[in-house]
Amino acid sequence: MLLETGLMAKFLIIDDHPLFREALHGAVELAYPDSDTQDAASLSEACDILQTDTGFDLALLDLSIPGVKGMEGLLHLRTHFPRLPVVVVSGNEDPRIVSQVIAYGAAGFIPKSSKKSALAEAIQRVMNGAVYIPEQFADNDGPDALDDRTQEMIKRLSSLTPQQMKVLKMLCNGLLNKQIAYELQVGETTVKAHVSEILRKLNVFSRTQAVIEVTKLETLGAIEPVTMPPEHSGPH
Repeated sequence: MLLETGLMAKFLIIDDHPLFREALHGAVELAYPDSDTQDAASLSEACDILQTDTGFDLALLDLSIPGVKGMEGLLHLRTHFPRLPVVVVSGNEDPRIVSQVIAYGAAGFIPKSSKKSALAEAIQRVMNGAVYIPEQFADNDGPDALDDRTQEMIKRLSSLTPQQMKVLKMLCNGLLNKQIAYELQVGETTVKAHVSEILRKLNVFSRTQAVIEVTKLETLGAIEPVTMPPEHSGPH
C-alpha cells in the first residue's frame, strides 16, 4: 500500500520513448497525485531543464537515450547535479547492470517491465530515502555478482569528471599525451594534469595500470567497453 504523504514532489522523466514517458507519468501520479512532472527526451534537454530549475526531487533516467552510451548519462547527472537523486529505469535487466548503476551512485533501479503499481511503489520508496532494487536482484550472490574490489574500482571511476573520462578512454585506446591534447584541443600540460588526477582518483601508479584496471572491468562485464578502433587524426 502506498503511503499518504501530502508531499508536492517534482520529478524529471528522461526517456526518448513517448509511450514509456506516459507510463512513468502514470506511475508518478499514482504515487504522488499532486506532483509536478516534466519530460526530457535527451540528456542535453534534461541538463537544460536542470540548469534553470533546481527544485526537482527525483530524476527517472533511461540508460538508452540518444547520444549517450552505457553509464554516461548517469555519470553526467551525478557529476553535474550531485544533489539530485537519480533512479535508472531500464529495459536491460542484466544483474551486472543493476550492480553497476548502484555503484555509480543511482538511488535505485527499476525494470521497464514493472507494472505501474510496482513503479509507483519503487518511486515512493526512493523518495522516502531508500535505495530501491527489485527483489530478484537484491540477493545477487551468484557468479555475476561483483566483488568488493570491483565495486570499489567502479566507484572510483564514477568520481571522474566527464573530461577525465574522455582522457581515460583515449589512454585505453593507446593515445599519447600530444594526441589526446590534439583531440581535446587543449595543451599537453592540461592533459598531464588530467592524467595525474585520473591516477590519483583510481589509486593507481601509472597510466598502464589504469588501463589494466579498466580492461579487467570490461572483461568482467562490469562496465561498458571504453576501448574502440582508433579514429583519431591527430599528430603521431
